[in-house]
Amino acid sequence: MVASINELTERRGFGKMASSRPQNFQAFSLTDDPEGLWVADDDGEIVGFAWSWVCGELWFLAQLFVTPDRQSDGIGNQLISKMFAHAEKRGASVKALITFTFNNVSQGLYIRNGLFPRCPIYMVSVSRDRLASRLAEPRLRLESLTAKTAGLDELAPIDVGALGVSREKHHRYLLGDSQTSGFTIHAGSECVGYVYISDGHIGPLAVRRPDLMGSALAAALSFAAQSDLPTISAFVPGASEPALKAAIDHGMRLTFPMLLMSNRQFGDWGSYLPRNPGFM
Repeated sequence: MVASINELTERRGFGKMASSRPQNFQAFSLTDDPEGLWVADDDGEIVGFAWSWVCGELWFLAQLFVTPDRQSDGIGNQLISKMFAHAEKRGASVKALITFTFNNVSQGLYIRNGLFPRCPIYMVSVSRDRLASRLAEPRLRLESLTAKTAGLDELAPIDVGALGVSREKHHRYLLGDSQTSGFTIHAGSECVGYVYISDGHIGPLAVRRPDLMGSALAAALSFAAQSDLPTISAFVPGASEPALKAAIDHGMRLTFPMLLMSNRQFGDWGSYLPRNPGFM
């Protein structure tokens, strides 16, 4: 994965962007659904792999990578056929993924298999010092969300409204991650959303209505700025004008572009900020 990403991003002028890190969510997903991971093996050597997860009717291709010197051997086509069989077996009617906007070869592969471009997603970031100088009093309030206090029944309708499916198992994963802080977002006494923050990165973030997104992101930025981490970041869909405006107003800069692809329109991308391209 690291070799494939860095070969692509260096070739496109972005420099090396990936590094090895613990694959905790991948391990969680493998335990949850072992049929979501396939590897391409050539005489004992792994030359590619694909990993997907399913929530309700949503099947999400979290990763598909082929070692750089084997990318013209048809391995990607074989892997995606296995992945689509996984989606059919789980009865998922929506198939989706997030990929690099400049990865034209992969986009061609996905389009040939019925997944089409839907929405740009921008990685944005800002130094903590620059962010701190632009903060105002948040209009929404964050309250701590832990495994003991989580009302998952309260979070489910927020996810259904934003994505069309409940992600209860993924909330349980995030709440069990010691490196991640979870919060519910409140307007007065009403819970209007949730957000997770980890190592200065904001996401996922979901709200009940798109008009709440700008204020929700501003509240999350205010909390993240209290850390001692040098950089604060998030993934912001192009469909959310309030989120993009809030990001720019807080001094965030677009660092690189990504793209949501799917077999059909789904969800409300004005109400949801992804965590990363694998978690969504």
